[in-house]
Amino acid sequence: MSGLSRRNFLALSGSAAASALTTGAQAAMGPNDKFDLVIKGGEVIDPSQSLRGKRDVGIRWGVVESLDQSIPAERALKTIDASGKLVMPGLVDLHCHVYPYGSAIGIPADELVQFQGTTTVVSAGDAGVNNLAALRRYIVAQSRARMYAFVHIANNGLSAFPVAELYNIDNAQVEACAMALAENPDFLVGVKVRMSENVIFKHGIEPLKRGIQACEMCGWPARMMVHIGGVETSGLMSDILDILRPGDVLTHAYSGAPNMTGAFTNIVQDGKLLPAALAAKQRGVIFDVGHGGGSFDFTVAEVAIPAGCTPDTISSDIHVFSGNTPGVPFLPNVMSKFMAMGFSLEQVVAMTTIAPAKIINRAPKIGTLQLGAPGDVAIMELVEGPVTFVDTRNNKRAGKAYLKPVQTVINGVPFGRPYQAPFAVR
Repeated sequence: MSGLSRRNFLALSGSAAASALTTGAQAAMGPNDKFDLVIKGGEVIDPSQSLRGKRDVGIRWGVVESLDQSIPAERALKTIDASGKLVMPGLVDLHCHVYPYGSAIGIPADELVQFQGTTTVVSAGDAGVNNLAALRRYIVAQSRARMYAFVHIANNGLSAFPVAELYNIDNAQVEACAMALAENPDFLVGVKVRMSENVIFKHGIEPLKRGIQACEMCGWPARMMVHIGGVETSGLMSDILDILRPGDVLTHAYSGAPNMTGAFTNIVQDGKLLPAALAAKQRGVIFDVGHGGGSFDFTVAEVAIPAGCTPDTISSDIHVFSGNTPGVPFLPNVMSKFMAMGFSLEQVVAMTTIAPAKIINRAPKIGTLQLGAPGDVAIMELVEGPVTFVDTRNNKRAGKAYLKPVQTVINGVPFGRPYQAPFAVR
């Protein structure tokens, strides 16, 4: 080895490998090298870089290699014409249900791509300990979309419909859940629990306590994702908010669903924001939209947001039931609703790209078009003109524009044309 000892060679090799892992596997491009794909002529919106402007996106070997004013056409092996369109990082859906065959409500993640522009999705408690391995081995492994998950505190996950998974509290086994977290730190984000009365019946705060205990036992900083909507009592809603830790996720934050007796017990009660909700927000609890089929109410959001509880992330809660509801909770449509409520295009893109990507914190540089990031891109059209949006309680609001998905690219490979030869994904 030209005087280089085997030990030194291995040490250097290890250093090089570590460097590649931390910096991203980029190969230097010569002036005549071609990009595998160029997305040309679009208006790039990338809140992670405070960037909005016309740029061409050059992707080579699955990563973003160039973000220039113009890339010559002859340097592209394949081109997507994005003229007149918006080009943004692939969307990250922090709360969806993408465990077909293993939970009662899951949709294949790849079926959602053309409707959502999602390149990364997070299964929100579809699997519990008992069926988590099948999610990882048989669903994640064959999906083009990048997938992560919150594991349900109930061992059976969301397989138990129509009888809810936590009517029997014995399904919530702390040590088993903690072991699943410990064994899957690259894949799992944390623990999911549904705290609605029609899920936990009369078990009060106990299911959430067990979820937090599992998070704290597992050996890494796992997050809780807590579903609200129709909580049993007003007092329990405040207790839920009080126990959440900084970085935990309150999903369905703007739910207006009543409890089993018809009482409204969510973060807005009697027209006012609960003090416990503002306190949770101020100490760093993540407020996630989680629109779904019954979990977003304009009238709740219109009180909570001006009072200080703005959303941190916009998610769909898309599943086989919600996907067919009048609220149309596909992620671009939910983003459009928040634009109608006064949020800017940059804000709603940030809440569906870099903000949820930071919460997942697993793959480097997702939710961004920085150089070296995976070639995940969502191309959309901003359709301008009068539009009416409907929430999950049949409240209507007028808007002036909506986002329409056009094309999605994951790891440099487009869904649909232009096809890659040989057809390969990741």
